[in-house]
Amino acid sequence: MYLQDPQLSIPKRPNPIDPREVSMPPRRVTLADVAKKAGLSSTAASMILNGRPDTRLSKAAHDKVHAAAAELGYRPNLAARGLRTDKTQTIGFISDLVATTRFASGLIRGALQASEEAGNVMLVIETGGDPRREQKAIDAVLDRQVDGIIFATMRARELFVPAFPPATKVVMLNATNPHHLQTVLPDEFAGGRAAARYLLDHGFSSDIALIGHNAETEQGYFRSSTVEQRIHGIRSTMEAAGHTFMAELSAWDWEPQHGYTLTRSLLSGRTRPRALLCMNDRLAFGAYQALNEAGLRVPDDVSIIGFDNDELAEYLRPGLTTVALPHEQMGRRAVDLLIGDSDPVQEFISMPLIERASVKTASTPHP
Repeated sequence: MYLQDPQLSIPKRPNPIDPREVSMPPRRVTLADVAKKAGLSSTAASMILNGRPDTRLSKAAHDKVHAAAAELGYRPNLAARGLRTDKTQTIGFISDLVATTRFASGLIRGALQASEEAGNVMLVIETGGDPRREQKAIDAVLDRQVDGIIFATMRARELFVPAFPPATKVVMLNATNPHHLQTVLPDEFAGGRAAARYLLDHGFSSDIALIGHNAETEQGYFRSSTVEQRIHGIRSTMEAAGHTFMAELSAWDWEPQHGYTLTRSLLSGRTRPRALLCMNDRLAFGAYQALNEAGLRVPDDVSIIGFDNDELAEYLRPGLTTVALPHEQMGRRAVDLLIGDSDPVQEFISMPLIERASVKTASTPHP
């Protein structure tokens, strides 16, 4: 015989659930509901909510439909609309490292803002630059019937794009591809000119050292087309003014440790430069450290200018004068081109010069 210990409690069997007590999710408000509340036909309500021009309906009818939609919480069925219009108001954004690195995050920030303002949803996929993941990313956005794809790269370069249906609209952002001509890039040539011109206008001429590139040692090597444009802008401005660099020091990777090493080697020479034109801000960070270790002050002893407007440039002491990459404007423009009807074109976005305290006037400005 089994005896129940009175100290033990046996859980009671739960009462069966009364179906009448289960709350069902609210029914989706339909276009017919809006039309009924506004006292109009579904066709009239549809034309008004879809922004059809010349509906021949009164302003009062428009006001009634919009008021009814707001009151009922109506949301359009985008899937159904997509079937009718062949537009889903969805954009695919495929990048290598844009979303997961702070350097180029402005590209995606600008694209998201423009997408939202245009009433679009943006699907963001990061591939890490892995070709296998790139193909999967393309398949994923095409499966979701996006209206077009933006391909973006953290640093401007020529980008290989896997195959996909030729009718798909594509914009290359901070990247180029010979098969996709709708492209948004920074105006590196004008940016290079601005940096060189800034130093010349502050009285520097033959006492400028170029950190990060040497035309002779790098002859025959391929850098991205955008980098080449930056270099071309710098050199053409110096040549037009009748000047050359007192020294050109090459570094293939523009990282702080190379800026530090190159600047140290430069300071060991007989003639000290009065200004450094660094090919990017990361090289300039290293140059700051080398100058500090040598007991030299920026800009009193040596002025410095860089490129990119890296986040840390503002926090150096003194702050680094630099030519900025206009990432947010580029991202916005890429969305505009994708959802617009313009012909394929390569657009260059102006690179603003951010003036801080790392450059001082050396003498009478050069004419």
